Amino acid sequence: MAQTFDICIRGTGIVGRTLALLLARERLKVALVPAPPPPHAVSADVRAYALNTASRQMLESLRSWPDAQHATAVKQMQVLGDQGGAVVFDADRQGVDALAWIVDVPALEARLAEAVRFQPQVEVVEATVAAPLTVVCEGRASSTRSEFGVDFQVTPYAQHAIATRVQCEHPHGQVARQWFLPNGILAFLPLDGPLGNSVAVVWSVLQEQVAPLMALSPKEFSQALQTASQQALGTLTLCSERAAWPLQLAKADRWCGASPSDGSAPRSWVLAGDAAHNVHPLAGQGLNLGLADVQALAEVLRTRDYWRSVADLRLLRRYERERKAALTAMGLATDGLQQLFARQEAPWQALRNWGMKGFERSGALKDFVARRAMGMH
Repeated sequence: MAQTFDICIRGTGIVGRTLALLLARERLKVALVPAPPPPHAVSADVRAYALNTASRQMLESLRSWPDAQHATAVKQMQVLGDQGGAVVFDADRQGVDALAWIVDVPALEARLAEAVRFQPQVEVVEATVAAPLTVVCEGRASSTRSEFGVDFQVTPYAQHAIATRVQCEHPHGQVARQWFLPNGILAFLPLDGPLGNSVAVVWSVLQEQVAPLMALSPKEFSQALQTASQQALGTLTLCSERAAWPLQLAKADRWCGASPSDGSAPRSWVLAGDAAHNVHPLAGQGLNLGLADVQALAEVLRTRDYWRSVADLRLLRRYERERKAALTAMGLATDGLQQLFARQEAPWQALRNWGMKGFERSGALKDFVARRAMGMH
């Protein structure tokens, strides 16, 4: 007898596997279909994500949180402007153990893959299977969106992100650092636990700067990073490959719908994660948004009336409304900051640094923003 599934998830990345485990917990039978490999993938994965408290709690509930060596707690965040403006967030002030955790992507993917392997309600299949509901978690380059007639509205930034990893002369001290510079936005994310001295680098630079920076030798690139980071961590040594990709603000016009009827049972689809939306990485919220998507979708399906199918469009539209509202707020914030710091005219430089200094002294407003970023509402 052919295997039947309640839900087919397209995409076996972090978002897709997390959703599969959440749905399996509700005794739903899930088919998990790997997405096509991304173009121009480098041999070593240099990605690291900042995950907030809400994301950590969900992954811990699925027994998929990496060990401390691969999930470094951030005790402080320093955001520095280009004319003396500065904002500092501190875990002690918020009364928490960490503001966020910098998670090594390969380690997290390995934990999720292991959890999926031991979950009998989830089956990894080679090709798409028929199911009442299909969830698209294929990432920003999803090929399935167009199959469902979805318009992915993309606003490209004149920037690319360059990611790599470096060894530092001085320990990072569990501090995440970010510099808003005239030529881009540079972030150092602490790795390898509390005593580590390596960081994941995300450098958002103008499009025309990408090729020259990628062409530099490892030593020359390290020296460029030292200069941009004002030698905050001393001498830097490149210890991985470099990867680059274009940055964009994007959102699908529809996040759910029904496939054309062929006389059989109705089949619906829904988008989640980067397949539904992209934001600028300056706030480090991209994966948190995707994980919040699947948590919301799983909750909507968990609390449905017993007589409703998982394919019920009323349920899926409830999820769409909730997550679009959350995305709108985050998209406006990240896009506004990117646009503000992309302006190089003196009045704009003065305005944004004045604003940073005022925000640093704002007290309750600063605390509110910090707790929202941590996923604590």
